Amino acid sequence: MWDSLLCLLPSLLLLLVAALLRWSPASSLLERGSRRATWILWRGVCWVLELPIPTRGEWTDGRSDTADAGPSLVCKPTALAHHLLLHCRTLLRPSLAAWPRGDPHLQTLSSLLWPLDGSAGGKVCFTRDHLLLNDGGTVALDWAVGLRGEPLLGAKCEQQLGACRSPGCRSGSSSGSPPILLLIPNSLGTVTPHLQRLCSLGLCRGYYPVVFHRRGQGGCPLTTPRYQEFGDPRDLVQAVAYLRARHRSAMLLAVSEGSGSGLLLSYLGECGSSSYLTAAACISPVLHGRLWFETPVPSLYHWGALFYHKLQISRYASALSSLMDVGQLLRCRSLKDMEELMFCGTPKPTAVSAEGQSPADGAKGWEAYWERNEPLRDADEVAVPVLCLCSADDPLLPPASTLPTSLFHNSPYFLLALTACGGHCGFFAQAGTGGGGGGGGTGTVASWSHEAVLEYFRVASDFLKGEEKRRRSRLAQEQDVGGQVQGWRRRSSTVLARRSKPVLPVRRERHLTHQPAQTALAEDLFTWNRSYTR
Repeated sequence: MWDSLLCLLPSLLLLLVAALLRWSPASSLLERGSRRATWILWRGVCWVLELPIPTRGEWTDGRSDTADAGPSLVCKPTALAHHLLLHCRTLLRPSLAAWPRGDPHLQTLSSLLWPLDGSAGGKVCFTRDHLLLNDGGTVALDWAVGLRGEPLLGAKCEQQLGACRSPGCRSGSSSGSPPILLLIPNSLGTVTPHLQRLCSLGLCRGYYPVVFHRRGQGGCPLTTPRYQEFGDPRDLVQAVAYLRARHRSAMLLAVSEGSGSGLLLSYLGECGSSSYLTAAACISPVLHGRLWFETPVPSLYHWGALFYHKLQISRYASALSSLMDVGQLLRCRSLKDMEELMFCGTPKPTAVSAEGQSPADGAKGWEAYWERNEPLRDADEVAVPVLCLCSADDPLLPPASTLPTSLFHNSPYFLLALTACGGHCGFFAQAGTGGGGGGGGTGTVASWSHEAVLEYFRVASDFLKGEEKRRRSRLAQEQDVGGQVQGWRRRSSTVLARRSKPVLPVRRERHLTHQPAQTALAEDLFTWNRSYTR
C-alpha cells in the first residue's frame, strides 16, 4: 500500500501545483516572487561584470511608469515641429518594454550582438558597390536587396527590371522613385543586428536601404594608408553625391547609429543648405565627440570595443607601419589613446601622405583634433531637419545632463526625443505592440526607434512636399502678377508716347501702386523659403 502511495506521490504533487497555479492569488504571488528573485540575481550579475547596477524596481509590477511615459520632446516651436506633433503618433506614444526586456544592458547587448528573433535580423541580403574616391581611397555601399528565401526587393529588383549596370543603380527617370535610406553604422563600422533590423523594416516599408562603410571598415579594403577621422565628412560627401547622380528623382534620407552620428552631423554642418539629404535622424547619437571619448564606460563594453578596433588595425598593420607605430597602437588600453595616437601623434620621420604632407599636419594635439571633428562644430549651418532619439539610461553615452538642450531649443532644424529607458540603440517595444506604430507581429519585440524614425521621415517628407507645392503656387502667382505688370508697362509706354507730357505724372502714380503688391509677394516668397523653420 505504501509503495503505491509513494508511486502516486509525484503525480499528486503535480496535480496540487497545477491547481495552485490556476488559483489567481497563488499564481500572482509566484510570479512576483520569481520576478524579485530574477531581479536580485541580475543585480548580482551586474555587480560581477562591473556594470552600473539598476536601481528601478520594475519587478514589482508588470509595467513601469517610465516605460509607459512618453518621451520628452525638446525643440523650437516651428511649423514643422507642430506638424510632427500632430501626425507622429509613434513618436509621442511609445510602448517601451518593461523589465527584464527593458533593462538597459540587455537592450544594449541585444542590439549589438544578436537579433531578438530569427525573422528580424540576420536575414537581410546585401550587394556591394565600391566607390573610388578622389584621393585613391575606397568606401563601400551595401545595398539591402531583400530577405533570404523571399523575392528580391529594393534596388536589386529595380536592377533586374531596368538592367542597371551597378547593383544599386536605378534609372531615376520615374517620378515615383522610392526614397533611399542611407544608414551610417557606428564609428567602428560594425553592422549590428539593430542596423539589420532597420534595413529589414525599411525594405518592408518601401525604402531602398544602403549602408555606408568607411575606408578600411566593414570588409572595405584600405587602399590608402589613412583612416577616416571621427568627424571628417569628405568621404561621405562623395558617396552622397554618387547617390544623387545615380538616383536623381529619389528622395535621400539618412540614419546614423550611435557614434556614427559624428559623421552624419559633420556632413550636415559641412554642406549646409547644399546637402542632398531631405531629412536625417540619429539613434543614440554622440553629440559631444571629445566628451564621449573621455567619459569612462563599463569595462564590458570598453574592452569589447577596444578589442574589435585593434582587430581592424592589425589587419592593415603592414600598410600602416610606414605612418605610425602599430605596435604602440595595439598596446593602447583605451579608445581615446588609440584615436589620439592615430591622428594626433607624431608620425615617423619618413611618413609622408599621398598629398605630400605628414598625417599630423594641422593636428598638433588633441585640442586641434576636436576643433575640426566635433559633430556639432557647424551646427548653425545645418539646413536639414534632424531628429535625435536618446535614452536617459544609455550605458555607452555621457549622462543625459550633458545633452546640448539649448541647441534644440534655439535651432529650428534639431529635434530631441528623450526617453527614460531604452539603452543604447535598443528602445525595445512591448511584445505585441510592434513598436507602437503597427507593423510588428504579436509576440515579437520590435524597436520603437525604428518605427519612430520611419514615421518621422514619412511625415516630414509629406510636410516638405506640401511646402514645395505652396512655394510653386506662389511663384506662379508672382509670375502672373509680373506678367500683368510688364504688359501694363508696354501698353502705358505706347500711350505715353502719343499723349502730351502733363499726363505722365498721373501714369507714374498709377505705376507706383503696383510696387507694394509686388514687394509683398517677394516678402512672402522669402518667408516661405524658411517657413518650416520659423
